[in-house]
Formats: sequence, C-alpha cells, structure tokens
Amino acid sequence: MENSLASLVLVHRLAPGEQDGGQGCEVEPLRLLLTADQRTSLRGHRVSACGRNLVLQLPRGAALQPGEWLSTASGDGLVRVEAAPETLLLVRSPDPLALLQAAYHLGNRHVAMELHPGELRILEDSVLADLLRQRGLAVETVQAPFEPEAGAYAGGHSHSSGHAHSHDPGHSHSHSHGHGHGDGHSHGASPSPDSHQGPHQP
Repeated sequence: MENSLASLVLVHRLAPGEQDGGQGCEVEPLRLLLTADQRTSLRGHRVSACGRNLVLQLPRGAALQPGEWLSTASGDGLVRVEAAPETLLLVRSPDPLALLQAAYHLGNRHVAMELHPGELRILEDSVLADLLRQRGLAVETVQAPFEPEAGAYAGGHSHSSGHAHSHDPGHSHSHSHGHGHGDGHSHGASPSPDSHQGPHQP
C-alpha cells in the first residue's frame, strides 16, 4: 500500500505508440490534466486525476502535448497527458475577413490562439473580449481544453492572460508587452516607421 502511494518520478517522454498500456490507480492508466500554460513546464510536482503524486523531471524541450505519454526510468509507470478544461473566449464572426483580421491583431500581441474553421479560441481576458466585441465579433465564454497553435508556446514561455491590454487590437503593437517571462526581451514585432534607423542616416 505504501508503495502504491509513493510519488512517480517521470523522466521519459515516449514516442507515439511506444507506450504499452501500463496501468496506474490499480485499474486505468494515470491521467495528468494540465492547462496549456502548465504543459510548458517540464519539471515540478504534479497530481494525477486520481490523486497520485507525480514528479516531472523531463529533459528540456518543447511543451507537452495532449495525448503524450510519460514514463518512469524503469518504464513501469506510465502517465498520459491530457488538456485540462480552461475558461476560454470563443470568438466568431459571419465575416471571414473580420475573423482573419482579429487573428492577425491578436497574433501581433503574442496572444496564444487555438484556430478552428469559423472561430478562434483564446484564454479569457475581459479587456480583449470588449475590444473584440467593439470590432463586431461575437465573443462567448466557454469551459474547454485549450490547445493553442504551437508557435505561441514553443519557447516554453509562461503566457498568462495578465497582459496590459490598453489599445485596440488594430493599434500598432510596437509597444512592449508586460509578460513576466524573465527572459529579458521585448515582444515588439517591428519598429514603427518613425523609429526606424536605416542606413541612410548619417
């Protein structure tokens, strides 16, 4: 019984099809529900869906993906990663161009997005919701797993929704975003025309 309650230390990420259907919780494989932000962290304490203590000690790499399997060093403990439900904004418009423009401006802000035909999904943000509605888009709050495009999370950044959104999505985004990355860089995608210092200047 004590052994069944011991923490599983997960050190391997298995390739698709590599898992052999190992069992946890005496009946079913262990399930690890993680938010999109949590899936970017490959180390630390976690708890499975059935309450089993887990410790991630995975090698550095890309964010975890829903459906991925993790294992202990001996391979006798298997855990399946799943996307946990999160509070999302479901953004729709009957005008495909309006939706495309919204995606463009949100992308300029480095907002993580999940793309579907006819709709966008982003983490809940009341300021962004208001601005999107002002642009004529329908915005609905839903609880659902969030699987954003890899580009927003590939670097392992912690993109929370606590951005200082003080401008309309159509505004130039050459301002700095107040992410708490600690990586010391600003996300201005390109300088504005009046700040460009080209080779023509003496």
